[in-house]
Amino acid sequence: MKIVLDVYGGDYAPTEILKGAVMALNCEKPISLVLTGKEDEIKRELELLGCDMSRVEIINAPEVITNDDVPTAAIRSKKNSSLVAALNALKEREDCLGMVSAGSTGAVLAGSMFLLGRIKGISRPALAPLLPTFEGGEVLLIDCGANVDCKPQNLMDFATMGSAYMKHVKGINQPKVALLSNGVENKKGNELNKEAFKLLSTAPGINFVGNMEARDCLSGDYDVLVTDGFAGNIALKSHEGATIFILKALKESIRGFRAKLGALLIKDTLKSLMRRLDYNNMGGAPFLGVKKLVVKSHGSSKAKAICASILQVKRMAEANLIRQISDHVAEQTASGHDTEA
Repeated sequence: MKIVLDVYGGDYAPTEILKGAVMALNCEKPISLVLTGKEDEIKRELELLGCDMSRVEIINAPEVITNDDVPTAAIRSKKNSSLVAALNALKEREDCLGMVSAGSTGAVLAGSMFLLGRIKGISRPALAPLLPTFEGGEVLLIDCGANVDCKPQNLMDFATMGSAYMKHVKGINQPKVALLSNGVENKKGNELNKEAFKLLSTAPGINFVGNMEARDCLSGDYDVLVTDGFAGNIALKSHEGATIFILKALKESIRGFRAKLGALLIKDTLKSLMRRLDYNNMGGAPFLGVKKLVVKSHGSSKAKAICASILQVKRMAEANLIRQISDHVAEQTASGHDTEA
């Protein structure tokens, strides 16, 4: 199983990206990696890390796409970049099953759309991060920013893809799908939500449980949260901001002898809480709906997060996720729920 890694995407590239790569190779013997970027630098870093070079292939790509570049223009003009090289390897080679990049989100999404193409029957691909829940599980938020303006059919496709992911990758037999809205009542929401509610209520293969308010995102009562990319991005960034605030406030409040003594007594509990809230343990956000497996890691990902993202691609490949999504879409089409371009 070969997984492609964009070595020069992310704030801490290439060092942390390569540390994560070696970490993943040490965790999983069946996988090998195709690394794209500046070949000489990659080789030097891997030698220092003691990497098993027999399981690594390097594609030289000296250019780098940055967050300052216009995504679509960069994909067209920087054809020797680490990201474009990674996408081309994924597109052209059958032995490459998936890709991880912590680079520019816009460039990863645009490049995936242009070079890989959509799965037949999917109106729009969507970015779908996993979030921790109160119950200790995970919930998939789809979409979180790839599609700011959506049609009802797009939201139904998001629900279909999200259900396939949680069922076949996470092993949840009947994933509970909710529609993010401003109230739980059936008639709540804007026109987009109301029309999407009608579609989801009658869609076969989707365990739709109705509307959900944002405060219940992490309750553990749902497995898939469906929304357009505008509201989804706000929900995701609000969650990230609240997490940062809680951790900072907790740390700053532990002052004085009594507070420090109390913190010492619950040290293991605090460490467990921080692990649950740490996105580095969650992997990246799958870009669902394109013809190959793509995981977009957080731009500030370090080694642990890159390793988790690589192993996430492995699980997606083992679940044959692309085929599963195609089968779910075929079921929708056969039932009369036709997709829109």
